[in-house]
Amino acid sequence: MGRFGLARAAAPAPAPASITEVPPTPAPAPAPTPARDGQLDMRLRLHARLIDELDLAKLDKLSETDIRREVMQLTGDFARAERIALNTAELEALGASIYDEMVGLGPIEPLLKDETINDILINGPHQIYVERQGELELTPVHFRDNEHLLRIVNRIVAGVGRRVDESQPMVDARLPDGSRVNAAIAPVAIDGAAVSIRKFSKKPLTLEKLVSVGAMPQPVADFLYGAVRARVSSVISGGTGSGKTTLLNALSAAISAGERLITIEDAAELQLQQPHVVRMETRPPNIEGKGEIRQRELVKNALRMRPDRVILGEVRSEEAFDMLQAMNTGHEGSMATIHANNPREAIGRLEQMIAMGGLSLGPDAMRAQIASAIGLIIQVMRLPDGKRKLTHVTEIVGMEGAVVQMQDIFTFVRTHTSADGTVHGEFRASGLRPRCLDEMLRRGIAYDVANFDPSRALG
Repeated sequence: MGRFGLARAAAPAPAPASITEVPPTPAPAPAPTPARDGQLDMRLRLHARLIDELDLAKLDKLSETDIRREVMQLTGDFARAERIALNTAELEALGASIYDEMVGLGPIEPLLKDETINDILINGPHQIYVERQGELELTPVHFRDNEHLLRIVNRIVAGVGRRVDESQPMVDARLPDGSRVNAAIAPVAIDGAAVSIRKFSKKPLTLEKLVSVGAMPQPVADFLYGAVRARVSSVISGGTGSGKTTLLNALSAAISAGERLITIEDAAELQLQQPHVVRMETRPPNIEGKGEIRQRELVKNALRMRPDRVILGEVRSEEAFDMLQAMNTGHEGSMATIHANNPREAIGRLEQMIAMGGLSLGPDAMRAQIASAIGLIIQVMRLPDGKRKLTHVTEIVGMEGAVVQMQDIFTFVRTHTSADGTVHGEFRASGLRPRCLDEMLRRGIAYDVANFDPSRALG
């Protein structure tokens, strides 16, 4: 037995069928596997063995030296049993990476390090899915049991000063790299803890990168960049997983480094690159049901902190009115995201959120606030083939009677879907000249008006 209950078996447990076996002889494999995938494969199998053989409950009581020694010894046993040819340096590197995973987030640590994965979806201890390029796939990764999974969940939420237990079984949190985490445990999650992790790239996507992957054409990116520089207040609208936060991060690059920005989020995930950023985060109630700090209080407080722009990670409740007030009182260029399926629906959602605040505002007054505060609504969508596209750039031009008047500047028009499910289409201008173009020109921001020609596709 090892120092923490480790039983060393003569032969390793058989690996799941979906993991590539390492051949016992030097005979060439029929299909070579990239080195990176081979390393990931070894780590996944070694992790599975660790989970099966370690007394995980004792890990927190052992010293770093003891854990590292046991992990290194098991790694050597594993390499010999699997007949993996590793020199001393490679063996130490593999053992070190496994140790990092043991003190990190356990079995899912290799998935977090895999840059091809966008989402990690844990449905109980024995079923973990990942999303790659818009497609879900089941992985061979698993936790030993629900207690093991709960230990990892508590490690995540404790890192941001939050808690999850039977009295508060749902929680939003974040990882140190900004990845978004949502967890639900018993009694609301019946088949074991359910955890969703939305990963964010360590290097935020830029507008140039979004153009290169086909999310939008260059003329649209140039227009949005100019509008943000010209302090046009914008709302990014879209469904869950459509890329709203990614686009907001990319657009923030247009903001001058000399501006003071205040960000307000439920779980901090924005990755702004400016030097003068104040980040604020909501706080859930404590075990006594007290101490909750909502977005609305943070928005009100932010206006007393001399911001040049206020950026809300997501508007979802009565703070919508305070956001509009900020945009109308000298904080032009503020930005926010909202869940809606199209620009017109985004207006309706804002009206509903304002009404949630219990203010005695009539519908006309609400719409007037919206029309005077917001300049652009930028709609993003996740298409059926998994790709994320910007589908509308819509300008709010004022009120006509009791209706908020809007005009599309650019739209993505679907043309057909190929046999493999790929959605094809093209970006076109509506032919209307946006009113905010005058403000861009006054600020010395040049833009080619030929891009507003509706007769030609932009990309």
